[in-house]
Amino acid sequence: MDDHVILLNDGNSLPKIGFGVYLIQEQQMLEAVRAAYRTGYRLFDTASFYENEEFLGQAIRQLGIPRDEIQIATKAWTTELGYEEVKEALRRSLARLQTDYVDVYLIHWPLRDEKKLSETWTAMEEIKDKGFVRSIGVCNFKQHHLKVIHKGHRYVPAINQIERHPLLTQQDLVAYDRSHRIATQAWSPLMRGRKVMDLELIRSLAEKYGKTPAQIVLNWDIREGVIPIPKSVTPSRISENFHALDFSLSEEDVRSIDALNVDLRSGADPDAYAFEPKS
Repeated sequence: MDDHVILLNDGNSLPKIGFGVYLIQEQQMLEAVRAAYRTGYRLFDTASFYENEEFLGQAIRQLGIPRDEIQIATKAWTTELGYEEVKEALRRSLARLQTDYVDVYLIHWPLRDEKKLSETWTAMEEIKDKGFVRSIGVCNFKQHHLKVIHKGHRYVPAINQIERHPLLTQQDLVAYDRSHRIATQAWSPLMRGRKVMDLELIRSLAEKYGKTPAQIVLNWDIREGVIPIPKSVTPSRISENFHALDFSLSEEDVRSIDALNVDLRSGADPDAYAFEPKS
Protein backbone atom coordinates (compact mmCIF):
# COMPACT_ATOMS: atom_id res chain seq x y z
CA MET A 1 0.00 0.00 0.00
CA ASP A 2 1.29 3.44 -1.02
CA ASP A 3 2.29 5.49 2.04
CA HIS A 4 0.39 8.46 0.57
CA VAL A 5 -3.04 6.80 0.43
CA ILE A 6 -5.65 5.65 2.92
CA LEU A 7 -7.50 2.37 2.37
CA LEU A 8 -11.29 2.74 2.56
CA ASN A 9 -13.76 0.24 3.99
CA ASP A 10 -14.99 -0.63 0.46
CA GLY A 11 -11.54 -1.66 -0.78
CA ASN A 12 -10.88 1.60 -2.64
CA SER A 13 -8.30 4.13 -1.49
CA LEU A 14 -7.91 7.90 -1.33
CA PRO A 15 -4.86 10.17 -1.24
CA LYS A 16 -3.97 11.48 2.22
CA ILE A 17 -4.59 15.05 1.02
CA GLY A 18 -7.08 16.43 -1.49
CA PHE A 19 -7.56 19.65 -3.44
CA GLY A 20 -10.76 21.57 -2.70
CA VAL A 21 -12.31 23.83 -5.35
CA TYR A 22 -14.95 25.61 -3.23
CA LEU A 23 -15.44 29.19 -4.53
CA ILE A 24 -13.01 28.66 -7.45
CA GLN A 25 -14.73 30.05 -10.51
CA GLU A 26 -14.20 29.63 -14.25
CA GLN A 27 -11.48 32.22 -14.71
CA GLN A 28 -9.33 30.68 -11.94
CA MET A 29 -10.09 26.98 -12.32
CA LEU A 30 -7.75 26.06 -15.17
CA GLU A 31 -4.61 27.44 -13.57
CA ALA A 32 -5.56 26.18 -10.10
CA VAL A 33 -6.08 22.63 -11.39
CA ARG A 34 -2.91 22.84 -13.47
CA ALA A 35 -0.88 23.88 -10.42
CA ALA A 36 -2.51 21.25 -8.20
CA TYR A 37 -1.97 18.41 -10.66
CA ARG A 38 1.65 19.39 -11.31
CA THR A 39 2.27 19.57 -7.56
CA GLY A 40 0.98 16.06 -7.06
CA TYR A 41 -2.68 16.32 -5.99
CA ARG A 42 -4.77 13.45 -7.33
CA LEU A 43 -8.07 14.02 -5.48
CA PHE A 44 -10.24 16.95 -6.58
CA ASP A 45 -13.24 17.79 -4.39
CA THR A 46 -16.28 19.72 -5.63
CA ALA A 47 -20.09 19.76 -5.09
CA SER A 48 -23.21 20.65 -7.01
CA PHE A 49 -23.75 23.50 -4.53
CA TYR A 50 -20.39 25.03 -5.51
CA GLU A 51 -21.74 25.62 -9.04
CA ASN A 52 -18.33 24.91 -10.53
CA GLU A 53 -18.45 21.21 -11.47
CA GLU A 54 -18.57 22.26 -15.12
CA PHE A 55 -15.44 24.39 -14.74
CA LEU A 56 -13.55 21.56 -13.04
CA GLY A 57 -14.56 19.12 -15.76
CA GLN A 58 -13.50 21.57 -18.47
CA ALA A 59 -10.13 22.16 -16.80
CA ILE A 60 -9.39 18.44 -16.49
CA ARG A 61 -10.26 17.88 -20.13
CA GLN A 62 -8.42 20.96 -21.39
CA LEU A 63 -5.27 19.99 -19.50
CA GLY A 64 -5.42 16.47 -20.94
CA ILE A 65 -5.29 14.87 -17.50
CA PRO A 66 -5.95 11.13 -17.86
CA ARG A 67 -9.15 10.29 -16.02
CA ASP A 68 -7.65 7.20 -14.42
CA GLU A 69 -4.84 9.26 -12.86
CA ILE A 70 -7.13 11.34 -10.67
CA GLN A 71 -10.08 10.97 -8.34
CA ILE A 72 -13.09 13.27 -8.48
CA ALA A 73 -15.43 13.77 -5.54
CA THR A 74 -18.74 15.62 -5.67
CA LYS A 75 -21.78 16.00 -3.43
CA ALA A 76 -25.57 16.09 -3.54
CA TRP A 77 -27.19 19.13 -1.93
CA THR A 78 -30.15 18.82 0.44
CA THR A 79 -32.63 19.83 -2.30
CA GLU A 80 -31.31 16.88 -4.34
CA LEU A 81 -31.95 14.20 -1.72
CA GLY A 82 -34.53 11.43 -1.98
CA TYR A 83 -34.52 8.05 -3.75
CA GLU A 84 -35.10 9.31 -7.32
CA GLU A 85 -33.81 12.83 -6.70
CA VAL A 86 -30.26 11.81 -5.80
CA LYS A 87 -30.00 9.61 -8.90
CA GLU A 88 -31.03 12.56 -11.07
CA ALA A 89 -28.59 14.80 -9.18
CA LEU A 90 -25.73 12.44 -9.96
CA ARG A 91 -26.66 12.38 -13.65
CA ARG A 92 -26.49 16.17 -13.72
CA SER A 93 -23.13 16.18 -11.92
CA LEU A 94 -21.66 13.59 -14.30
CA ALA A 95 -22.79 15.66 -17.30
CA ARG A 96 -21.24 18.84 -15.88
CA LEU A 97 -18.01 17.06 -14.99
CA GLN A 98 -17.88 15.36 -18.42
CA THR A 99 -17.19 11.96 -16.90
CA ASP A 100 -18.91 8.57 -16.81
CA TYR A 101 -18.32 8.09 -13.08
CA VAL A 102 -17.11 9.85 -9.97
CA ASP A 103 -14.76 8.27 -7.48
CA VAL A 104 -16.58 9.70 -4.47
CA TYR A 105 -20.22 10.80 -4.11
CA LEU A 106 -21.32 12.36 -0.83
CA ILE A 107 -24.55 13.53 0.81
CA HIS A 108 -23.62 17.16 1.52
CA TRP A 109 -25.64 17.70 4.73
CA PRO A 110 -27.83 15.45 6.88
CA LEU A 111 -31.60 15.77 7.04
CA ARG A 112 -33.95 15.60 10.02
CA ASP A 113 -36.24 13.39 7.92
CA GLU A 114 -34.75 9.96 8.70
CA LYS A 115 -36.97 8.13 6.19
CA LYS A 116 -35.85 10.39 3.35
CA LEU A 117 -32.23 10.08 4.45
CA SER A 118 -32.52 6.28 4.49
CA GLU A 119 -34.13 6.23 1.04
CA THR A 120 -31.38 8.47 -0.28
CA TRP A 121 -28.74 6.08 1.04
CA THR A 122 -30.50 3.13 -0.63
CA ALA A 123 -30.25 5.01 -3.93
CA MET A 124 -26.58 5.77 -3.25
CA GLU A 125 -25.94 2.04 -2.76
CA GLU A 126 -27.63 1.29 -6.08
CA ILE A 127 -25.63 3.86 -8.06
CA LYS A 128 -22.46 2.44 -6.53
CA ASP A 129 -23.48 -1.07 -7.58
CA LYS A 130 -24.04 0.16 -11.14
CA GLY A 131 -20.54 1.64 -11.31
CA PHE A 132 -21.47 5.31 -11.57
CA VAL A 133 -19.74 5.91 -8.24
CA ARG A 134 -16.81 4.05 -6.70
CA SER A 135 -17.19 5.13 -3.07
CA ILE A 136 -20.20 6.62 -1.31
CA GLY A 137 -20.20 8.71 1.82
CA VAL A 138 -21.50 11.70 3.68
CA CYS A 139 -20.57 15.19 4.84
CA ASN A 140 -21.26 16.92 8.13
CA PHE A 141 -22.78 13.83 9.74
CA LYS A 142 -22.60 13.45 13.50
CA GLN A 143 -22.82 10.09 15.22
CA HIS A 144 -26.63 10.08 15.43
CA HIS A 145 -26.91 10.88 11.70
CA LEU A 146 -24.55 8.01 10.86
CA LYS A 147 -26.60 5.60 12.97
CA VAL A 148 -29.60 6.21 10.67
CA ILE A 149 -27.56 4.86 7.75
CA HIS A 150 -26.20 1.94 9.76
CA LYS A 151 -29.74 0.54 10.10
CA GLY A 152 -30.79 -1.91 7.40
CA HIS A 153 -28.29 -0.91 4.72
CA ARG A 154 -25.64 -2.89 2.87
CA TYR A 155 -22.88 -0.26 2.84
CA VAL A 156 -21.39 1.77 5.64
CA PRO A 157 -20.30 5.23 4.41
CA ALA A 158 -16.71 5.07 3.20
CA ILE A 159 -16.14 8.73 4.06
CA ASN A 160 -17.46 11.41 6.42
CA GLN A 161 -16.27 14.89 5.46
CA ILE A 162 -16.57 17.33 8.38
CA GLU A 163 -15.40 20.76 9.42
CA ARG A 164 -12.20 20.20 11.39
CA HIS A 165 -9.28 22.38 12.42
CA PRO A 166 -7.36 22.95 15.68
CA LEU A 167 -10.18 25.02 17.20
CA LEU A 168 -12.78 22.37 16.25
CA THR A 169 -11.08 19.00 16.52
CA GLN A 170 -14.27 16.85 16.78
CA GLN A 171 -12.19 14.11 18.38
CA ASP A 172 -15.19 12.02 19.49
CA LEU A 173 -16.62 12.03 15.96
CA VAL A 174 -13.25 11.19 14.41
CA ALA A 175 -12.93 8.30 16.88
CA TYR A 176 -16.46 7.11 16.03
CA ASP A 177 -15.64 7.20 12.31
CA ARG A 178 -12.44 5.27 12.93
CA SER A 179 -14.25 2.61 14.96
CA HIS A 180 -16.59 2.03 11.98
CA ARG A 181 -13.75 2.16 9.42
CA ILE A 182 -15.15 5.41 8.00
CA ALA A 183 -12.42 7.71 6.66
CA THR A 184 -12.70 11.26 8.00
CA GLN A 185 -12.02 14.17 5.67
CA ALA A 186 -11.57 17.76 6.86
CA TRP A 187 -13.13 20.68 5.07
CA SER A 188 -11.91 24.13 6.09
CA PRO A 189 -8.80 22.49 7.60
CA LEU A 190 -7.12 25.90 7.90
CA MET A 191 -10.33 27.59 9.10
CA ARG A 192 -10.35 29.60 5.86
CA GLY A 193 -7.09 31.25 6.90
CA ARG A 194 -8.57 32.79 10.05
CA LYS A 195 -7.32 32.50 13.63
CA VAL A 196 -5.70 29.07 13.33
CA MET A 197 -2.54 30.31 11.58
CA ASP A 198 -1.94 32.94 14.25
CA LEU A 199 -2.18 30.61 17.21
CA GLU A 200 0.97 30.80 19.32
CA LEU A 201 1.38 27.02 19.47
CA ILE A 202 1.03 26.62 15.70
CA ARG A 203 3.60 29.35 15.09
CA SER A 204 6.05 27.85 17.58
CA LEU A 205 5.70 24.41 16.00
CA ALA A 206 6.25 25.93 12.55
CA GLU A 207 9.53 27.36 13.83
CA LYS A 208 10.48 24.06 15.52
CA TYR A 209 9.96 21.99 12.36
CA GLY A 210 11.07 24.60 9.83
CA LYS A 211 7.62 24.48 8.21
CA THR A 212 4.78 26.95 7.66
CA PRO A 213 1.79 27.20 10.02
CA ALA A 214 -0.44 25.75 7.29
CA GLN A 215 1.82 22.74 6.91
CA ILE A 216 1.78 22.14 10.66
CA VAL A 217 -2.03 22.12 10.74
CA LEU A 218 -2.38 19.90 7.67
CA ASN A 219 0.23 17.45 8.96
CA TRP A 220 -1.68 17.25 12.25
CA ASP A 221 -4.71 16.02 10.28
CA ILE A 222 -2.63 13.57 8.27
CA ARG A 223 -0.96 12.20 11.43
CA GLU A 224 -4.39 11.47 12.90
CA GLY A 225 -5.54 9.67 9.75
CA VAL A 226 -7.77 12.55 8.64
CA ILE A 227 -7.69 13.63 4.97
CA PRO A 228 -7.51 17.44 4.73
CA ILE A 229 -9.06 19.15 1.70
CA PRO A 230 -7.35 22.56 1.55
CA LYS A 231 -8.31 25.08 -1.12
CA SER A 232 -6.18 27.76 -2.76
CA VAL A 233 -5.77 29.42 -6.15
CA THR A 234 -2.21 30.59 -5.42
CA PRO A 235 0.39 28.18 -6.90
CA SER A 236 2.88 28.69 -4.07
CA ARG A 237 0.22 27.91 -1.45
CA ILE A 238 -1.09 24.96 -3.44
CA SER A 239 2.43 23.51 -3.36
CA GLU A 240 3.01 24.46 0.28
CA ASN A 241 -0.17 22.68 1.38
CA PHE A 242 0.67 19.49 -0.53
CA HIS A 243 4.12 19.27 1.03
CA ALA A 244 2.55 18.88 4.45
CA LEU A 245 3.01 15.20 3.54
CA ASP A 246 6.80 15.53 3.71
CA PHE A 247 7.34 15.40 7.48
CA SER A 248 5.74 14.07 10.62
CA LEU A 249 4.80 15.81 13.86
CA SER A 250 5.70 14.00 17.05
CA GLU A 251 2.91 12.32 19.01
CA GLU A 252 3.40 14.89 21.78
CA ASP A 253 2.96 17.79 19.37
CA VAL A 254 -0.13 16.18 17.83
CA ARG A 255 -1.66 15.94 21.31
CA SER A 256 -0.78 19.56 22.05
CA ILE A 257 -2.71 20.66 18.94
CA ASP A 258 -5.65 18.46 19.98
CA ALA A 259 -5.75 20.44 23.23
CA LEU A 260 -6.44 23.70 21.36
CA ASN A 261 -10.06 22.67 20.74
CA VAL A 262 -12.75 25.17 21.79
CA ASP A 263 -15.55 23.80 19.53
CA LEU A 264 -15.43 26.94 17.36
CA ARG A 265 -17.14 26.50 13.99
CA SER A 266 -16.62 28.62 10.90
CA GLY A 267 -19.62 26.93 9.26
CA ALA A 268 -23.01 25.68 10.38
CA ASP A 269 -23.68 23.15 13.11
CA PRO A 270 -25.24 20.10 11.38
CA ASP A 271 -27.78 19.85 14.20
CA ALA A 272 -29.09 23.30 13.31
CA TYR A 273 -30.27 21.93 9.94
CA ALA A 274 -29.60 25.35 8.46
CA PHE A 275 -29.73 24.00 4.92
CA GLU A 276 -32.73 21.68 5.13
CA PRO A 277 -35.47 22.62 2.65
CA LYS A 278 -38.66 23.83 4.26
CA SER A 279 -41.49 21.31 3.90
